Amino acid sequence: MTERPRFTNEELSAIYERTSGKCHLCHRKLAYVNYGVNGKRGAWHVDHSRALANGGTHRKNNLYPACISCNLEKGTFTTRTARRWAGKSKAPLSRKSRAAAKVNNALESGIAGAGIGAAIGGPPGAIVGAIIGAVVGHSRNPDR
Repeated sequence: MTERPRFTNEELSAIYERTSGKCHLCHRKLAYVNYGVNGKRGAWHVDHSRALANGGTHRKNNLYPACISCNLEKGTFTTRTARRWAGKSKAPLSRKSRAAAKVNNALESGIAGAGIGAAIGGPPGAIVGAIIGAVVGHSRNPDR
């Protein structure tokens, strides 16, 4: 059996921030200070997306935060299977990626809103439609 690695605070922080402090399987909020503390609210482990037993590694791109119950239940199953159990299809975005996705959603929805508004109310409708579209697009959760 492979020995469990010890992570530095910097490594733990990077792993935690990778999903904005949410379990990559069920999307529940985790508590950074409760790393490895079973029984505490938001307790979490570092999960190997591809299990070590299945050829996974300790490389950063294979490490995700997972609540303890999800990590233990996942075992050597694939991440895709474990996420499906929770009704999810992908990991939550990092804060930086989420902010970029929200801006992109706002731009796309603003353009669509402008087109619809222009068709209905001409140039004033385009302005109103763009504003409404941008607000609606920015408010959409990009993790879904």
